[in-house]
Amino acid sequence: MDTRKYLAELVGTFVFMATGYLSVAAFGAAGMDSGLLVVPFAFGLGLLAAVFAFGHISGGHFNPAVTVGMVLDGRTTPVDAVGYIVAQIIGAIAAAAVVLVAVSQDAVKAGITAPGGGVTDIGALIIETVMTAGFLAVILASTKRAPALAPLAIPLTLVGIHFASATLSGASVNPARSIGSALVGGDLSVIWIYLVGPVVGAAIGWVAWRIVDGGGEAEAA
Repeated sequence: MDTRKYLAELVGTFVFMATGYLSVAAFGAAGMDSGLLVVPFAFGLGLLAAVFAFGHISGGHFNPAVTVGMVLDGRTTPVDAVGYIVAQIIGAIAAAAVVLVAVSQDAVKAGITAPGGGVTDIGALIIETVMTAGFLAVILASTKRAPALAPLAIPLTLVGIHFASATLSGASVNPARSIGSALVGGDLSVIWIYLVGPVVGAAIGWVAWRIVDGGGEAEAA
């Protein structure tokens, strides 16, 4: 057991989530009506920072859904997956706690992922599942086919996912992200959406990638 990998997942997730959570608090403090430009880039750039700082140690999952996908693809063992997921959740909770202490609980609550106006719980579940499936397909493909570009392709994909779904489902695609803000913010009423959707989406994304790509070695040009 390499505890360095678990610590890298914990600290990396903390950096990722602290950047994202604080961006929500920042646009709120600035009196902005919408964080649709601020928050997507904050989460994407937070992930970019975490990947470059700690990704070489643990593989840079920072997301239980990613870890599930990596287990399904045989790149991570189930034992490591448990350690990774626990570390990710702790990192996210710690990041939300920083916002709580430094700003307020209301600032944490503002970052809780929840269905947007006019979107039902089932609608949000579908969006989270589809977005996570696409996210996982990008992660699985880029890390295997173009590893040099993966640290850029993955955060940029997350930015795109936020632009597409932040006002609809909350654009979580990451159970740790939702657990941290919901637990510290004190509202677990819709957390099930952000546990079920990303995990199911991860499995669907892996299946789709294996069927289309084959998952084998790339053919020589």
